[in-house]
Amino acid sequence: MAMYDIAFSSNHSQINGIEEEEVVVVMIPFLLQGHLNQLLNISRVISSYNLPIYYLSYADKIKQVKNRVYGWDPLTTCNIYFHEFPNPPSGEQYSSNKSLSERESQKFILPLLEETLMLREPVGAFLQEVSKKTRKVVVIYDSMMASVVEDVASIPNAEAYCFNSSSAFMISSMYVEEELIRLHLPLFIGKFAARVLLPSGFEFPNNLPSYQSSFIPEFMDFSIRQDLYKKFCSGNLYYTCKAIEGPYIDVLARFNRLLRRSPKQWAIGPLLPIATINDDQNNINRHGCLKWLDKQEPNSVILVSFGTTTSLSTEQIKELAIGLEKSQHKFIWIVSDVLLKEGEQVQIPKGYEERVQGRGLVVKDWAPQLEILGHSATGGFLSHCGWNSVLESVTMGVPLATWPMIFDHPRIAVLVTKVLKIGITVKDWERRDELITSITIEIALRKLMASPEGNEVRKNMVELSKKVRQSITLGGDSKREMDSFIAHITRSSSICRCACL
Repeated sequence: MAMYDIAFSSNHSQINGIEEEEVVVVMIPFLLQGHLNQLLNISRVISSYNLPIYYLSYADKIKQVKNRVYGWDPLTTCNIYFHEFPNPPSGEQYSSNKSLSERESQKFILPLLEETLMLREPVGAFLQEVSKKTRKVVVIYDSMMASVVEDVASIPNAEAYCFNSSSAFMISSMYVEEELIRLHLPLFIGKFAARVLLPSGFEFPNNLPSYQSSFIPEFMDFSIRQDLYKKFCSGNLYYTCKAIEGPYIDVLARFNRLLRRSPKQWAIGPLLPIATINDDQNNINRHGCLKWLDKQEPNSVILVSFGTTTSLSTEQIKELAIGLEKSQHKFIWIVSDVLLKEGEQVQIPKGYEERVQGRGLVVKDWAPQLEILGHSATGGFLSHCGWNSVLESVTMGVPLATWPMIFDHPRIAVLVTKVLKIGITVKDWERRDELITSITIEIALRKLMASPEGNEVRKNMVELSKKVRQSITLGGDSKREMDSFIAHITRSSSICRCACL
């Protein structure tokens, strides 16, 4: 494994500029766009406490996250420093195959997992070097990057905190199930024990989607291996808040205490730049879809977006297109496909864009999802239920239509529809291998936008959104949690490490 040059290729000052008494924070994101963006948003918030932030990744990933940031400009934030490692050698790219199931399409991630492992040496060298220039190094790493930062254990003035990118509902349900399996407890006994031992208010609905149906084996194996490297971790950060997942945050805390793991945890989400999201029609740099939204009635448009890690078959794209058209509701459809090579585009049915002109807008490149959700004309969101998308929708008060595909999406969809009751089901996971017909899509969207059930879901979402926005303001739960975390990492006491998740 080649050692990378640790010299800065940042637009900011170098390591030698760090003063001895400072606390330096180093961010180690996972290589998927959603994960890159999460740690960049955390960087924005922590930098406001006058702490220097070093954001580490491959050069192409840093370019990608800079190009797709919205609501703020990281290049104008004086204490965020980007450190680029040379891109890894080009490996075998997973080929596009539109006949693959959605689950099998996850194999696009296999080259990224290999590239992740290659970061250990350059990241370790960087941490060793920066530790010589500062009093304390605080490493915040994505839970999928634990093996990359294992050298923290050998650096006396460094401590590491694990950032958990998914929902507390998803993570806690996984941990409880794993313990039931480890202890060989029948399911009904395990559920009774959970009711007795865990906090009141939590609910794990019956028949949660299995991990075997949601993740490919290679990804599960990689994730399990990362758990083996977390003994040096000093605490957990969760990208959620009590307003959304209070009982499940409490489950995680109780679970860690019962298993004698680190009790230190902070729920610091969501960390979105909502203060800068507005409908300023005079901004010449606004995306074209926002200008289109300016002409629409309040709550009249459905946003359709399945994130950056999904793929739909050609037949499913056709059914979706027809369902959107027949729903008779206006829509913005952001089309993307993780399996397409650079320069390729998703093939929309011929003549479709002309037929829906004026009522539907098809966007074939990146679009500012948070700003679209924050626009007064947006009244619904057809989503894959990636956690970032759900948090954005909740923050902006836009009810969801759920179409889970891979990874943690299926369980998050359960949280949205059955626990929080802020969404309508489009795709039932028990029928995940079936084609979702245009009729099913049409009915679900009509229900979301104009029905008693849809009105109730919208009411629930508006109420939850108010609580979430309160939590991130001065004195709110999430703001207090972040203040507490900053006070903890800037304390003057000696470094303390203890085992955690």
